Amino acid sequence: MIELNAQPRTITGSQVKSLRKKGFLPGVVYGEGVDSRPIATSFIDFEKVFRQAGESTLVMLAVDGKKYNVLIHDVAYHALKGHPIHADFYAVRMDKAIRTTVPLEFIGESGAVKNEGGVLVKVMHEIEVEALPQDLPHELHVNLELLFALASKTLVKDIALPKGVKIIADADEIVALVEAPRSEEEIAALEQQAGEVAEVKTEQEEKRAAKEAAEKEKEVAE
Repeated sequence: MIELNAQPRTITGSQVKSLRKKGFLPGVVYGEGVDSRPIATSFIDFEKVFRQAGESTLVMLAVDGKKYNVLIHDVAYHALKGHPIHADFYAVRMDKAIRTTVPLEFIGESGAVKNEGGVLVKVMHEIEVEALPQDLPHELHVNLELLFALASKTLVKDIALPKGVKIIADADEIVALVEAPRSEEEIAALEQQAGEVAEVKTEQEEKRAAKEAAEKEKEVAE
C-alpha cells in the first residue's frame, strides 16, 4: 500500500500560509469512527503520493504513530498557480464497501478512426464505482479496439471490471463512440450557421445600444 507521513497540526485559519511557505500542505483526516484531526504533510511527498493514488486508491496515512487507511478527498487548489493548498483524507473501514469516482483510461486504437477517418468522441472520462477499499481500482480501461466501424459505440457494460468492483451506472450508457467524418459541405453549412447566429447577435446588440443611448438622452433632457 502507498504510504504518506503526516504530523499533527495546531496552526489553523489564515496562519496556515506560514506552513505552506515552509513546504507543508495543511489538511485534515476524518471519517467513520475517526474524529476530525488537523494535520500537515510535506508538499513534495503529497504530490508524489497523489500522482500515484489519485482519489480512488487507498493510502496508508501515518500521523504521530497512528495509521489510517484513507482516500485523498476534496483537494483544494490555488486559484492562479494551480497547485494544491489543502487536502482532506477520508478514513475508511476496510470491511465496508464505499463509492467513489475513478478515471477511465482509453487503450488500444479504433479501426474506424485509423482506417475510415472517423472522429472519436469520449462521452465519459470518469465513472462511479462501489467496492471494498482494498479492491478500488486506480483506473478502469476502455478498449477502443471495439470501435471497429463508423457509428460504433462502447457501453458501460463493455468495461472489464476487476473482481469485487461494481459500476454505479446504467449498463447501456455510452462511454465512447465514433462519428463519421464531416464532409466539406457539412463544415461549410456549420460555418454559415455560426455566421448567421453572430449576425443576429450583432443586430440585437445594435438595438440594445440604440435603446440605451435614447434613454441617456432622455435623462439629460429631463
